[in-house]
Amino acid sequence: MAQPLSRRDRVRAATVTEIKDTARSILVSEGVEGLSLRAIAREMGMTAPALYRYFPSREDLLVHLIGDLYGELADTMVAARDAEPPDDAPARLCAVSRAFRRWSTEHPREFALLFGSPIPGVVMDDGDHETGPAHEAGMRFGRIFGEQVARIYLNRPFPVPADDDIDPELRTQLVGWTRAFPVPLPVGVAQAFLSCWIRLYGMVSMEVFGHLRFALTDAEGMFEAELRDLAGKLGVADSYRPPTTAADRSAPAPAAR
Repeated sequence: MAQPLSRRDRVRAATVTEIKDTARSILVSEGVEGLSLRAIAREMGMTAPALYRYFPSREDLLVHLIGDLYGELADTMVAARDAEPPDDAPARLCAVSRAFRRWSTEHPREFALLFGSPIPGVVMDDGDHETGPAHEAGMRFGRIFGEQVARIYLNRPFPVPADDDIDPELRTQLVGWTRAFPVPLPVGVAQAFLSCWIRLYGMVSMEVFGHLRFALTDAEGMFEAELRDLAGKLGVADSYRPPTTAADRSAPAPAAR
């Protein structure tokens, strides 16, 4: 049984939470360029050196903030997924895809931090951060999509390229990646998953960053067209269902933690 935190530990935890909340507030108002320990300290009425007792650098704080944001996004997607029947993987995939778009368009600055250009010094996938908060939360986020694609294939296999039809260099990389999967799957399934993710992420990214405004004032219809096409690619076009009501399409994401 876990021991209760001491008063000192509770105060420290509360301060860490306040620092991250303040950092997010500055991120939303000024972008990542305006996010500095000095700006956070000024907002909190602290000195910048005092913040170093909690986060040794701006980059370390960003890693923890990224982990929190991935966790919030994943929670939003899981809630949407679990609102669908457990045995309906196509419906669940559509639900998490829509939740991903909704959260992203409602939190453009947070999306830019997670999915925009890498920030110098912020390392998520190697060295000391390999099992850190941002890496673990990012992996959880990715598994939400991957599990639904895998369930669709295992329940009703869709056509995928044979191993010999995949470029050898690409195949080698995909084989290495599939070793981390919880169940064995053909390499072609991994390629299909990546293809779907690239299209989904690309669509949402272009919308969030305003790169579709030359043609679209409301990108939802295009997003749904892409989602329907991806359902066909995964062999479940007959299972695609559009959002049923305006409330479904505009339901707010869970409040920020």
